[in-house]
Amino acid sequence: MNFHKLTLGELGTNCYILADEKTGKAVLIDAPDETETILGLLAEHEYTLDRIILTHGHFDHILALPELKEALSVPVWIHENGQQFLNDGIYNLCHYVGREWSPISADGYLKDGDQITVGEIRLKILHTPGHTSDCICLLGDDFLLSGDTLFWRSVGRVDHPTGDLKQEIDSIQQKIMPLSDEIRVYPGHGPATVIGDERKENPYLR
Repeated sequence: MNFHKLTLGELGTNCYILADEKTGKAVLIDAPDETETILGLLAEHEYTLDRIILTHGHFDHILALPELKEALSVPVWIHENGQQFLNDGIYNLCHYVGREWSPISADGYLKDGDQITVGEIRLKILHTPGHTSDCICLLGDDFLLSGDTLFWRSVGRVDHPTGDLKQEIDSIQQKIMPLSDEIRVYPGHGPATVIGDERKENPYLR
């Protein structure tokens, strides 16, 4: 598997492109602003984008969706609680940052425990509500794409619609902390970390 990280948009959102080495099929995890950068990386490596998977529906993770769907006709997948975020600029926070937003319908809806397979790439969906009700993490063989649920020494903020700190901590303790210490964590913002370090050092998890 080829693994690419791009940090894009006004909030420095991390998105990830995972590509199967044999087929060139790729998965985009989150779609922040700067569509041309995403398209450029796909073209540079001659990847075919198979689908977009959203860790949740906040504006800084979805702003490239309209242009990507128009350019590539690629399906978008989100947790089954996420359509309200794709519909409503108040839920996805576009309203609060002065961005226009037209509703987009997801092409597929995810739930806890779902398995995503693209070529030899296999990802398990972990529903981790708290930052938002639709938050998911994606678990690979030795890594976790944690979206805005778990960061280096922090967790996602909960002061927006559907946020709930207790629910977020419960999600992390029940779904993420049982994972191996060696699992690498790639979050939606900031640097990567590992489960073992967060277990010891994250002040929200003590």
